[in-house]
Amino acid sequence: MPKKYHIYVSPVPPRLNPIGKYTTIEFREDCAGSCRKCVKKKCIYDIFKNNYLHMSTMEEPEYLYTCNSCFRCVQECTKGIFSRVINPEYRALGDKYWTPDIIYKTWFQAHSGKIPVSGAGYRGPFVGYGFDSMWTDMSEIVRPTRDGIHGREYINTCIELSRRPLRLSFNDDMSLATKVPPILEIPLPILFQQPDFGVLSPNILISIAKAAEKIGTLMFIKAKDITSDLIPYVSNLIPCINKNNFRDYTEIIRMCRMVEIDYEQGIKDEISQLRQINQDLFISVGIRVNKEAAQSALEIAQKDIDTIHFYADNNGQEYDSENPLFIKEKIREVHLALVKKSIRRKVNLLFSGGMAMAEHVAKAIICGADGVVIDHPLLIAMECRMCYRCKNGLSCPSKLEEVEPSYGSQRAINLIGAWHSQLLEIMGAMGLREARRLRGEVGRSMWFEDLEKECFGPIFGKRQVSLN
Repeated sequence: MPKKYHIYVSPVPPRLNPIGKYTTIEFREDCAGSCRKCVKKKCIYDIFKNNYLHMSTMEEPEYLYTCNSCFRCVQECTKGIFSRVINPEYRALGDKYWTPDIIYKTWFQAHSGKIPVSGAGYRGPFVGYGFDSMWTDMSEIVRPTRDGIHGREYINTCIELSRRPLRLSFNDDMSLATKVPPILEIPLPILFQQPDFGVLSPNILISIAKAAEKIGTLMFIKAKDITSDLIPYVSNLIPCINKNNFRDYTEIIRMCRMVEIDYEQGIKDEISQLRQINQDLFISVGIRVNKEAAQSALEIAQKDIDTIHFYADNNGQEYDSENPLFIKEKIREVHLALVKKSIRRKVNLLFSGGMAMAEHVAKAIICGADGVVIDHPLLIAMECRMCYRCKNGLSCPSKLEEVEPSYGSQRAINLIGAWHSQLLEIMGAMGLREARRLRGEVGRSMWFEDLEKECFGPIFGKRQVSLN
């Protein structure tokens, strides 16, 4: 059995006091002060003990960052002096898609490298927007040998980003006659990319590149932003170029394993010229997700490229549409278009935009992607609050410009370590031992739209308002 791929996490406390979800309200005038078994001492997460330590350093003790909502203190206090309320600053985090809950859990994972667990369980709506209207099938969860990170069987999460021949031919002596192209394999279906907003100081980019190197994945970055400080990580960088400027980055292209060129009509000659610069180069074509995405994929797949990288907007919606589809529908559309033409195996599909949680990785692959590309979660891991002040030229409340590469890279590694563990848990519960087997496996998923149509459609008729 090959050695298991493992991401080594190490706790990295936040630089600043995090915005906790809950605040403590105590009516101390009603406290007897003589309870031998005060609920503060019985907190299994040592919340109150940590708050007292904060008090000794004159730091804010009120916001309970690590509270897991078990409410034991509220229920067991004999005087009933405790209550929990939502922190108003917590409500102001992020936006409608990048919700406070996503930011809060990402902070926890980047801090600890552990899977987030809530003592109160999930109390949200049954179904929601985007990936929240899709569930994974856990029908194999009873099998102990497929028990995710604790199981005895090896679960492979690697994917390929290189082109594959559709068929093999053999000589008379049964030796392989087909010329097999080189293989580019990464150990997990998650790649990084340079965020399109934020305080992108050199240290932020170095942090992301350093994390990519440690994990073994790749990072999409604008070629013009590859400075001398990033050259040590160049084998893990994918410079993004276009047909007009690629000649300006010849030296970088020679050093890289993979490059991405923006999609434009008539880029066949530019692809050939890239091969001449570096004959071992793997080529990705970047294209925006829009109504023509599937047709564009059919055209690009015929060219001498390895991967197609589709960009949705930051909330996972397609561009240039009055009623945009969410990325899960677009992934399915592109995947099935290639399957119908029997060319799906020729190219790899990567999708970025709206990938906010570990479950989105598995769900995107189920829809038909080979892998996903993330950016915003990496910024959030470094304590970004998604307040968008930087877009208006205002100062960053998280002081991202002061992030040190050693801190930022380990926070990113911790986040991906937690995501990797969750991917293993999902695949183990499905009875799958390889991420490539998960691609397009919609039989391992349930879609609210389909269930509603099958179960309630005959009774109530067709839904008039879209779930999105």
